[in-house]
Parts: sequence; structure tokens; C-alpha cells
Amino acid sequence: MSEFLKTCLIVCPLVFLAGFVDSVAGGGGIISLPAYLMAGLPAHLAAGTNKLVNGCGTFTATVKYFRNGKVRLRSAVCAAIGAFAGSAIGAQLASMISEAALKTIMLVALPCVAVFLVLKKDFGQSGASEAEIPSTREIVISLLIGLLIGCYDGMIGPGTGTFMIICFTGFLSMDLLTASGCAKAANLASNVAAAIVWIIHGYVYWKLALPALCCNILGNVLGAQYAIKGGSKKVRGMMFIVLGLLFAKMLYELFAK
Repeated sequence: MSEFLKTCLIVCPLVFLAGFVDSVAGGGGIISLPAYLMAGLPAHLAAGTNKLVNGCGTFTATVKYFRNGKVRLRSAVCAAIGAFAGSAIGAQLASMISEAALKTIMLVALPCVAVFLVLKKDFGQSGASEAEIPSTREIVISLLIGLLIGCYDGMIGPGTGTFMIICFTGFLSMDLLTASGCAKAANLASNVAAAIVWIIHGYVYWKLALPALCCNILGNVLGAQYAIKGGSKKVRGMMFIVLGLLFAKMLYELFAK
């Protein structure tokens, strides 16, 4: 068996799973990036290939949500603009704040979010209509969500989509399904920006990216379909899985050094 085929057998199934999880509740990068590293790709090549593949998969899921009327366009566009700028700011801040400090903060925050979701059982089950929210308030809040979570994406990254879903639901009274659609659109902006940078610097393994891209797109399509048919309950359940994986990943990385 060739080395490339072995790499594909490691990466493709995990990238498919990452696409499925990401399209439902965000956080697919927790699965996909380690898959490339596990297959032996250097860190920069893994990051670049991961961003390109995830960006294409996210685009597919965004279209699926949009066609099913699960994207609030004004919120999604404003958050995307904020995320694009926030990601650039976050990348600069990453050099000023230690990674260990950031991960320690996240280790405290993640269980709090999980406890909140457990206690608030009706969280995101039903949302306010677009007409019920003043347009100025929606624009400002959406921009801030994109900016702040985009900043986090630039500094750390994993779980960006999940945190966007929580913010859209908590601050704009969206149901979890619509929040997931808006988060996909916003996350797409930061993925595209990052992918362009990695491509310019030559950090994309194109031979692997093509089969991985097909698997990720398939995972995103099936995941979006699963979420849309299952409604907010399916999104909520997947969010607990993502938060648990993210907590375990950060805990491991903090104490493994």
C-alpha cells in the first residue's frame, strides 16, 4: 500500500466526520486538524490544507441552510464582516498573550457553558422572528459577535462555530437551527480569509486536499440535512459533544507539555 493511500485512509474518514459535526454544531476543526497531523503532515501544511478543505465544506453547508430558510441574512452578513476583521486582530493578539493563559481561561469557561445548557433546557428551542428585533440592534450585535468570536478564531480557533451559535441564540433570540446557519455563514468568511493566506504561502497539500475536500463536503451536506430534519434538539445534543471534545483537547494540550 502506497504512503499516500495510507494518508488518505487516515484523513478522509475523520474529515468526513469533522464536516458532519461542524455543519450541525460547529467545532469540526477539533477532529480534522489532528487528523492531518496524525497522518504525518507538517504543522503548517496541515493547517493550510485544513482551512482550504473546511472552507469548501462550510460553503456547502451554508448554501444548504440558506436554501432551507435557516439563515437570517442581515445577521449572517454583519457577523461575517466582523469575523473577517476579528480574525486578523486575533492573530495579532496571539503573539502578545500566552497560549497557556488563553487555554486556562477556556478550561474555566467551557464547563460553565455546558452547565448553562443543561440548566436552560429550553435554550434555542424557539426563536424570535426577524421582525421582532430592531434592525440597528441586530446589526450591532451581529458585528460584535463576528468581531469577538472571530478574534478568538484568530487566537485559538477550535469551537468557533459553536460559540457563534450560542451567541446568536443568547443575544438575538434565534432558535439553534437558524443560529447554526448564521454561524456557518460567518465562519465561512474567516475560513476563506485564512485559506487565501495559506495558499499564497504554499501551505496546501493539493494532492490530499482534493479527496479530503470531497469527504468534507459530503459530511457537511449530510450533517446540515440531519440538523434541518432533526431541528434544534439535534443541534443542542451535538453541541454537548463538541464542548466535551474541546474541553478534553485543551486540557490535554495544557498538561501534556
